[in-house]
Amino acid sequence: MQLLERQASLEVLQQSARDLRAGQGRVVLVSGEAGLGKTSLLESFASTHRGQERVLWGRCDPLFTPSPLAPFQEIAAQMGGRLSALPDDQAGSTVVFSRLLQELHRAGPAIYVIEDLHWADEATLDAIKFLGRRIQAVEALLIVSYRDDELDQNHSLRNLLAVLATCRTVRRVPLAPLSVESVRQLIQQERFDPEIVHRKTGGNPFLVTELLVSGEADRVPPTVRDIVLQRAARLPKAARNVLEVAAVIGPRSDARLLRRIVGDDADLTDACMGVGLLRAEGETLVLRHELTRQAVLESIAPPRRAVLHSQVLEALLELGTASASLLAHHAEAAGDAEAVRTHAPIAAKLARSVGSHREAADQLARALRYTGSNRPEERANLLEALAEECALLDRQGDAADTRRQAVHLWRELDNPRKEGSNLAALAWPLVRSGLNAEADVCSLRAIAILERLGPSRELAAALRMQAHLRMLDRDKDSAMAWGRKAIAMAEAVGDLETLASAHLAVGAAMLVTDDLRGRTYLNRCISLAREHGFDGLVALAYLNIGSSYGEQYRFTEAERILKVGMAYAFERDLDHALHYIQAWLALTYLYQGRWTDAADLALEVLQAPELAVVSRIMALVALGRVRARRGDPGVWPALDEALDLAQRTGTLQRLAPVRAARAEAAWLGGSPERARTEAEAVWDLALAHRHPWHVGEFAFWRRRAGSEVRSPSWIARPFLLELDGDWQDAATAWAERACPYERARSLAEGDEVACREALTLFDRLGASPAAAALRQRLRSEGIGRVPRGPRAATRSNLLGLTPRQAEILLLLREGLTNAAIARRLHISTKTVDHHVSAVLAKLGVSSRLEVAKLEASPQPTILGGVAKYGDIGRPE
Repeated sequence: MQLLERQASLEVLQQSARDLRAGQGRVVLVSGEAGLGKTSLLESFASTHRGQERVLWGRCDPLFTPSPLAPFQEIAAQMGGRLSALPDDQAGSTVVFSRLLQELHRAGPAIYVIEDLHWADEATLDAIKFLGRRIQAVEALLIVSYRDDELDQNHSLRNLLAVLATCRTVRRVPLAPLSVESVRQLIQQERFDPEIVHRKTGGNPFLVTELLVSGEADRVPPTVRDIVLQRAARLPKAARNVLEVAAVIGPRSDARLLRRIVGDDADLTDACMGVGLLRAEGETLVLRHELTRQAVLESIAPPRRAVLHSQVLEALLELGTASASLLAHHAEAAGDAEAVRTHAPIAAKLARSVGSHREAADQLARALRYTGSNRPEERANLLEALAEECALLDRQGDAADTRRQAVHLWRELDNPRKEGSNLAALAWPLVRSGLNAEADVCSLRAIAILERLGPSRELAAALRMQAHLRMLDRDKDSAMAWGRKAIAMAEAVGDLETLASAHLAVGAAMLVTDDLRGRTYLNRCISLAREHGFDGLVALAYLNIGSSYGEQYRFTEAERILKVGMAYAFERDLDHALHYIQAWLALTYLYQGRWTDAADLALEVLQAPELAVVSRIMALVALGRVRARRGDPGVWPALDEALDLAQRTGTLQRLAPVRAARAEAAWLGGSPERARTEAEAVWDLALAHRHPWHVGEFAFWRRRAGSEVRSPSWIARPFLLELDGDWQDAATAWAERACPYERARSLAEGDEVACREALTLFDRLGASPAAAALRQRLRSEGIGRVPRGPRAATRSNLLGLTPRQAEILLLLREGLTNAAIARRLHISTKTVDHHVSAVLAKLGVSSRLEVAKLEASPQPTILGGVAKYGDIGRPE
């Protein structure tokens, strides 16, 4: 088949190859529906590089549960077995991926092609994510292809694509169907009408080619299935059996495996190749196309298909070279329950060891389907293993349900140790789901059961969980008491991971209440976790230190620690920790007056494909407060969602930031009564926890809304000074905390000189609502020559654009796409999408094309990122 309409795609690949020769690694994503010619494109590109760079191929297989790192294993074999240690069930995913990166670096300039990534296991996707973030320094061009029409909302490949969207080393090559003119070039026969062929095939090159080969002149077969089965019908029965066995094995069949099942008659294989349904690639037989394989599979009656899978399973066991996941795949298709129970748990363990938690969960679910109630202990072990995987995947509802089943089974088996252990573990998905009260009940029940059995690792873990729950509830004394019990128990039984995590719970409980001695415990956690490879605990420790400093308004220290933690989590692809750290860093930027950075980072977090509820709440708070302070649209949608999520937890930790943000937004929006309602909503809860900052802020907003408030003497000093009317010292206190907006707010309560300084600060920050309210108040008080505010040279005031939005508008006027703007500004395309929507709304236009008409309209135009005005009056 001719390669038509693919020159632009080839040029992207060739440019990436030129970058490779210049020492710069690249990732290229080739996407399109089945049959568009992704493989043909890659083979054409590869043919121009053989003899220059090594071109190595790996493929993903359409198994029910994929084999971990299968395409990298295939590439390893071509490299002489360099990567033969992958996967290694003794090594964690970070170690495995780092080893992979080192081997690629050591291998020198090479092109690596991985096909059909939509069938990849999670470890393969994580490996590509890992490489994509680091490949620029490696002499490697990694090209991956996938079907973009087979990705539903929950497909694990979407997570990888979202992450790679922000990597400057990544290029995309989306393939489109052929035009009518290209179909006409392919046909070159009068008996075929190009218009009809194009309409019937949708311009899919594979379907067009299959139609031409079939020789059907009078009509177009509606699907490729008809073409494939027409060809297969020409085969003798024995050759048809070869084709069916090959389809059951997979897209590629090892010749030894196929011969073991169907015999050594080469004529039969030749017959399949003769009708164009198979082709040979060395010792491998390949079906012409995956659509071909699917058509053959669908034509096999289910009972016979099960028999063929059984034959493949038997042959694979005899050869002894198949992975556990492949064996489990054929075992389930054959309906062999015993084989499924044997191989699926092994496959799950291996998948977990390299970070393929989706595949591990799928394998465990597969094993559970074949493990009935007559095997209660085996089933209980599978359930608790599946619960672990679901929790790691942030499928907290599934994790909780599965844990409950495990608890029930262990109770029926009269195994209190296992029952207590699973009850304690059940608390985690419950609290992550916002069911804090139920989590606490489970935790205390677990401790009561396990204490009757004496000291154990299970009891130490249960005590640590209760300490963590108390810390989350900001109950310092109780958290410390439980945590110290957990530390003593973990030391007695030699449980280092629980020992480290118990130190974290105690340290965080202290630090979040401004007891700086908590750092000693947290540093001990980091030391233990680093020494023994508990990477997740290290990231969690940084997360807790940074967020604790943030909750205590120590933003300079918070920023420093959060950035250390962000780098640590990013380097190890610990995205769950990374997202929460980023959410708190966005809040830190908010209070430091870096509002554009805060909004952009919050949006980045909110666009993550998989995001824990706690991270989403804090990112929504940061975004909502920025919008409220700048007068941007979209304040209440963000804060309403945050409240809905926070109310499920019932905890001060989540409710207080949300209610405070809503009180401020209501006040700035001119609704003092609503501000008072929001500030009073969790007043009693904050008082009960004696939280000086939350109580201080709620007292401040209640006073502003007109309530008589007797504030406790122990509230945070800046708020106490504001409530006492000491605006000067309050402004100084806020300046010491690096909070310019709060400083301006205090100055606005002072004399005329202070108010003018406050206006300057508000204008510099872009705090339009606060600045407008202060100007109106000063004028009503008869103060003359009140500054009009930012002039045209400093801020696009009439448009109401933020500095970032003004920058976006300038780039829109250059005709750049959202993707190009994202590359220019080093932010994600989704963040640009949000900004473009906001810009269009503020300009009052419905499309980016209308932006070009602004030059001719009596509206300010944006040049160089600032507004310039004609004779339309001076901006205030």
